[in-house]
Amino acid sequence: MNTSHDHQAASDFLANLDADWASLINTVGPCTYAAQPAREPYETLIRSLAYQQLHAKAGDAIISRLLAVHGAAFPAPQQLLSTEFDLLHQCGFSARKIETMYAIAAGALSGLIPSWQQAEHMADEALIERLVTVKGIGRWTVEMLLMFSLQRMDILPAADFAIAAGYQRLKQLPLPPKPKQMAAIGELWSPHRSIASWYLWRVPK
Repeated sequence: MNTSHDHQAASDFLANLDADWASLINTVGPCTYAAQPAREPYETLIRSLAYQQLHAKAGDAIISRLLAVHGAAFPAPQQLLSTEFDLLHQCGFSARKIETMYAIAAGALSGLIPSWQQAEHMADEALIERLVTVKGIGRWTVEMLLMFSLQRMDILPAADFAIAAGYQRLKQLPLPPKPKQMAAIGELWSPHRSIASWYLWRVPK
């Protein structure tokens, strides 16, 4: 379990990189990054899908409607597969996301999507390689699972536009780094890339 002491150690490491990082951490304040280890990977993947390419409030609303359809509880895989397409569409999911939701639910039932206990013992890249075989699941979605469910502390979603834009503002660059550039830059932040990501999401505009 990660603690505030771990977060402080990571923040101190980043603040010592250079003046820009020190200023950012001083401005944002202590890291309050928190995972949700009680959630199974299946649920985390569905939740991540709901927020994909949307503002947080829109994602919140979609999840609230999904829960309302299922009596305020998160639907089990079989329940989700039994939920009509039109009903999920009314919740706010696009046709493409609904197709992916069904694939995630089927994967959870088949064992392709591991339980939390199984995933806990898998390496980051091994889990990414396994889950991106599910139709509609990309690397970013699995990275959110690694960060916010499995509490992995060295994850950098290099293709996340908000992270690249945050780094652009942090360093006052003319353009945000491309994903490969972002991944290379982020190697300097290991083994604290999850905390670095958390701060980059919060670089003032």
